[in-house]
Amino acid sequence: MTHFEEKYVIDSFRTLLGMDSTTGQFREVQDWIVEEVKRLGFVPQVTHKGGVIVDLGGEGDPLVVTAHLDDIGLMVRKINADGTLNVCNVGGLYPFYCVTENVRVYTADGEVYTGTVCRTPNSVHVTEEELRQSLGDFRKNVCVVLDMPVKTAEDTRKLGIETGDMIALEPRFTMSNGYIKSRFVDDKACVAVLLNVMKTIREQGIALRRKVYAYFACYEEIGHGTTYLPADTKDILSLDIAPTGPDQNSEEHLVSIFAKDSRFPYHYEMTKELRRAAIDAGVDYVIDVFTPHYGTDGDASVTAGYDIRHSAIGPGTSNSHGYERTHIDGLRNTYALTMAYIKK
Repeated sequence: MTHFEEKYVIDSFRTLLGMDSTTGQFREVQDWIVEEVKRLGFVPQVTHKGGVIVDLGGEGDPLVVTAHLDDIGLMVRKINADGTLNVCNVGGLYPFYCVTENVRVYTADGEVYTGTVCRTPNSVHVTEEELRQSLGDFRKNVCVVLDMPVKTAEDTRKLGIETGDMIALEPRFTMSNGYIKSRFVDDKACVAVLLNVMKTIREQGIALRRKVYAYFACYEEIGHGTTYLPADTKDILSLDIAPTGPDQNSEEHLVSIFAKDSRFPYHYEMTKELRRAAIDAGVDYVIDVFTPHYGTDGDASVTAGYDIRHSAIGPGTSNSHGYERTHIDGLRNTYALTMAYIKK
């Protein structure tokens, strides 16, 4: 009998959160995935640009199941005259979802400095009207203030900080009554689910109904995580969050099957196969449409020109690209549907 291992999933998720991986900054988290894949008894293949592909076994019509390792974050755009950092987003991060967050700034020579994302001006007690009059904007009135006694741009440059340095946000994981609150549920929680799938396959000798690859991609948040696929791929299934909202069916306790996103519909026949697998396995699911600002790695593979079917599933998740929240039941149902779809 296949089963969801809550402790393994949560422990893996928290370990992944402990490795900053703003898109492009993949080496540490990729190396950890490689070692965990080996520990689970599989052979990893590392792609040249960053990413890990694993052959899980099975024969015929290969399916790629993917989840991404990269996080949204910030980059140093320039150093301001007062030593603070003018920043730009990496992926879909907005000022209103990160002002007051603690961050880590990674320099090119390997130093790490802490700081905070701040409004300028930033004190309600003395600048309330100024703060009320304008929204936060990275270009105009949101910066990173370093936890260092810098007063000038030259002071900051002496630390080794420069344009192009990566800035990672504090995840702030917590769990209460089954609700998981953290940055980067998108998509490290789904990575943990995929690892649990692999663990079950190996430990219980699950028979796969076709050849299956696991793909841990590193560039999903900027749109090209899976523009390379194994040459024999026929289908791709993305594990990604299902954003909740007033027009959405998605709910934190359920797994969503994606019918369409902001780019185009998912493959109709593959979507129906997932729905049938969910029904047959008694999985708690909904079908949802995600517009106007959503896409998954399956889209990247299709637009790269691969002759494949693509689909996506994932746990209902609120506050997407902010301080996100899902429920352990949503992860459990995502695991259950993935297992139902790939096994005989």
